[in-house]
Amino acid sequence: MNFKSRRPLRAERLGSRTLMAVAAVAAATLLASTAQAVIIDMVPVGNPGNDPDTTGYGSVAAPYLIGKYEVTAGQYRDFLNAVDPSGTNSLNLYNASMNSSSYGCQITWNSGSANYDFSGRPSGTEADWMNHPVNYVSFWDAARFANWLHNDQGNGDTENGAYHDIGNQTLFGRNAGARFFIPTEDEWYKAAYHDKNAGLAATYFNYPTSNDSEPGRDMSEATNSGNNANYRDGGDFLIGSPYYRTEVGEFELSGSPYGTFDQGGNLGEWNETVIAGSKRGIRGGGWYLDSDILHAS
Repeated sequence: MNFKSRRPLRAERLGSRTLMAVAAVAAATLLASTAQAVIIDMVPVGNPGNDPDTTGYGSVAAPYLIGKYEVTAGQYRDFLNAVDPSGTNSLNLYNASMNSSSYGCQITWNSGSANYDFSGRPSGTEADWMNHPVNYVSFWDAARFANWLHNDQGNGDTENGAYHDIGNQTLFGRNAGARFFIPTEDEWYKAAYHDKNAGLAATYFNYPTSNDSEPGRDMSEATNSGNNANYRDGGDFLIGSPYYRTEVGEFELSGSPYGTFDQGGNLGEWNETVIAGSKRGIRGGGWYLDSDILHAS
């Protein structure tokens, strides 16, 4: 896979390796002192040194934080306006398919107002689109977004911070002290499936909804205890045109054991691990895939 090409229908979920107690203080200080455009809600993943499950995944040596939700179109829109205010798109952070594709998140370069917005949306208001997850995001886009967050969003530096050598498959890597980053496959897997109440034991759920049974697709969740996700059932999509994707956290009773949402369904999510050659990992299935892709195995 060529990482300079655009991979459709992918989201990223960011993590932070800062120790949990320190991170809570740092976040409070940061929010009090800066006017951040983007705030990433995080949940702690503890039980450091836990055993992997039978697939070999899920063991992480240190505590960390991970994004509670998928990165939204509104957050990515703010990122684009901060780092590419002239719309030159020199780093290819904006994929025109975000707007031109009927499946896109509808971020639009508006030449009239000279900014990125949702003016090209086919229907609804801007507010209707902002909280759906961003898609048509490449792995390198996700890495640059992480660098921007690591650098407090202020100086517009996308090339250094959490990561170095973005775009170079051989040299690319995570820097020591990275504050925001794309999770490894183990970090992603643990947050999705590990039973946090089991301590260090290799106790994992089959699905990232804290459940061993296949999720349903009940958006109201009013009549059940919460085991639902956005995926395709045979030939039927849960949500049709134009959104296809639910807003992040729509299934409010279907969180993972550590309190994340939509790690199963909605969109596939990048992880940092090299799978083979130049291919990075993708987990979680999506609205366009059947429920078997949501399974831990």
